[in-house]
Amino acid sequence: MDYFCPQMSQQDVNKISMLGLAHVGDGVYELLTRTMLCSQGHFSVAELHKLTISYVNAPAQAQAAEKIKPLLSEEESAVFRRGRNAKVNSVPHNANIGQYHAATGLEALFGWLYLQGRTERIGQLFSVIMEEK
Repeated sequence: MDYFCPQMSQQDVNKISMLGLAHVGDGVYELLTRTMLCSQGHFSVAELHKLTISYVNAPAQAQAAEKIKPLLSEEESAVFRRGRNAKVNSVPHNANIGQYHAATGLEALFGWLYLQGRTERIGQLFSVIMEEK
């Protein structure tokens, strides 16, 4: 198994829990954000951390989900909804429950796409999210 560039079958990916997919997707989303910020110029580590946190948090990810929802296929929308509806045990203090669920849906979608090796689609969606930022 190539863990850096996985190519799991959709059948195998669909066996993973939504929170498991969100766990992977959280890492994917943060890596994309960090890469984007580093490619934009020279920032101190403290600035990079502050900027990353401004993008990778439940309220910001909930807004990101709203931007891409109209662009999702039926299948992608179904994954997003299942991730959004997953039972979570706690919500961070900086977000409300709706924002946290939407962020979980977004992360589950990114994890689902990543594990299938659909990085081009992830790039398309991430580009839309980052437009005008």
